Amino acid sequence: MLKLEPRPQASNLWTYGSPLLALAFTVLIGIALFVALGKDPVRGLQVFFWEPIKSQYAIGELMVKATPLLLIALGLAVCFRSNVWNIGAEGQFVIGAVMAGGVALLADKTTGPWIVPAILLAGVLGGMVWAGLTALLRDKFNANEILVSLMLVYVATLVLGYLVYGPWKDPMGYNFPQTKTFEKVTQIPRLMQGSRVSIGLLLALAGAAALWVFLFRTRAGFAQQVGGLAPAAARYAGFSSRKALWTALLVSGGAAGLAGALEVAGPIGQLTPYVPAGYGFAAIIVAFVGRLHPVGMILSAILMSMFYIGGELAQSRLGLPKSLTGVFQGLLLFTLLACDTLIAYRVRWVGTKKAVA
Repeated sequence: MLKLEPRPQASNLWTYGSPLLALAFTVLIGIALFVALGKDPVRGLQVFFWEPIKSQYAIGELMVKATPLLLIALGLAVCFRSNVWNIGAEGQFVIGAVMAGGVALLADKTTGPWIVPAILLAGVLGGMVWAGLTALLRDKFNANEILVSLMLVYVATLVLGYLVYGPWKDPMGYNFPQTKTFEKVTQIPRLMQGSRVSIGLLLALAGAAALWVFLFRTRAGFAQQVGGLAPAAARYAGFSSRKALWTALLVSGGAAGLAGALEVAGPIGQLTPYVPAGYGFAAIIVAFVGRLHPVGMILSAILMSMFYIGGELAQSRLGLPKSLTGVFQGLLLFTLLACDTLIAYRVRWVGTKKAVA
């Protein structure tokens, strides 16, 4: 029989190399999947890995998708490094979008550019409030943050649905469940003409740099990680595990809320029931594929955005369902988990002894 035996020491090389190995396995399984569906595997891989980078416009669209994924993943990295399992970033993203949309709806023809910072701030506060509910229930009642944050995703989606089907519904929108299109002054400034890439990309990259400094160059970042991983040791050192909990969730919620604000005041331009795009869940994969390191998460966010764009192109050009995006995301996650298991454990064949008569 096969038995998993803990390795004396994990390989430093494969600790950081396993995401590449997982990607290779994902590609191989993807090839088999295309063949099974009767599609040209070369064309399938081209749609996923070449089409998103073949032109300046395509790269711009890639960055549009990568921006919310990176922002949310950066916040989740703070949580996961603190041993706080925030699975509800999607709900915090939605509430951030709702709060930002509420501010954007206040704008009219006379509103000045000050509305853009107000929109972004509203998104951050919305995400922090929603994550703060999880922190409060965990802190005061020792509720499981995995279940609480996950259930709040569905509450956030219902709040969005109520608003776009009800009080915020555009009276001139031909009965479609959506708000009116936001005024042009609320549009997040773009980096270049002819591209949808906004200053959100710069904010995400600045967030990655700030997270690196916080985690690896400050006492507060060290205390944050110790407070979550070893509460007893943190208390002995004078660190507060309670503070680590609140900091992790508020930072994570704020980052997700900011991503939601950038999305509705950027590419979408209004609130619709389709604001929840799964970024909050995909960002969990981005965080772990990137090894909870800012640089790694930048690269994994680009990879994950390739899956999003590739799934859309596979639907229109190959006649495959858009759910193929989720298939590739899931394959990447499970192959990564398998690789990580083999980093920590080795497989041994253990023979069974025959009973003596």
